Amino acid sequence: MSATVTARAGGPASGTTAEHTPVQNVTFWRLLRSEWVKLWTLRSTWWTLGSTVVIMVGVALMMSFVVQFVMDEMGAGEMSPEDQASMGGIFGAPTVIAGGYEFAALVVAVLGAMVITGEYSTGMIRSTFAAAPGRLGAFAAKATVLAVVTAVLTTVSLLLSWLVSYPILNANDMALDWSDGDQLQKLYGVVIYTVLVALFALGIGTLLRHTAGAIFTAVAVFLVIPMVFGIAVALASNVDWVLDVNKFLPSVAGSAITPSGAQVPEVLDPWVGVSVLAAYTAVVVIGGAFRLKLDDA
Repeated sequence: MSATVTARAGGPASGTTAEHTPVQNVTFWRLLRSEWVKLWTLRSTWWTLGSTVVIMVGVALMMSFVVQFVMDEMGAGEMSPEDQASMGGIFGAPTVIAGGYEFAALVVAVLGAMVITGEYSTGMIRSTFAAAPGRLGAFAAKATVLAVVTAVLTTVSLLLSWLVSYPILNANDMALDWSDGDQLQKLYGVVIYTVLVALFALGIGTLLRHTAGAIFTAVAVFLVIPMVFGIAVALASNVDWVLDVNKFLPSVAGSAITPSGAQVPEVLDPWVGVSVLAAYTAVVVIGGAFRLKLDDA
């Protein structure tokens, strides 16, 4: 005679009481921590951020040497007040310190796009939404982490650029005046501009969900289209609509608050210009949030 022994379904093999893993609610703070960890575990993040610092500091150092060369050639003691004012406008301290911000902003735009498109390409976005079914909380956390990292990165890059350029600028009486509100506005305007560019790229990446497409779009908006209109303005400066369209482009409008704003004809008021860029960014980010909420991952 034989007997069959059936184990208790679902019971622990050792007969001990099963331990229960505590389940914690998904809060915005925990989402921030998750996005922070995901950002810094990517190798591309370190390369992107490192490239931004190198570009900003390298361009500042290069422009400092250009200033020294020009001053040596012209002779500071023989320059007229008009020439000195012109030199200050072209090679002023904020311009030298933040000379590479436009290239750095493009690098940060690549990071902004990859923060979201990278998750779609690897499928990690499904795990993210499984942990945060509402989706918008995770998206807001991602945008917050990106904005904070970009702001800190840009600020550190500007400080390092100031350090490397200070000896040459100071020797030529062109050092940054920390009591001058206009000069400081141009520098923190660079921080605002770079953060908005990063968030714009995040919105584009959320809409397109494709890394190459998002990067191409960001480069087209902040580099190619402004170059085309810059040529058009130079060749047809008497055509009103060309000037009007040019000053409302995202990059041109946003750069009004930066050192390069004074070099663009028919530029908007600094705070009006950066508000225009903020509006473009808000539209793109909100559009991305809608698609994130409504479409399947």
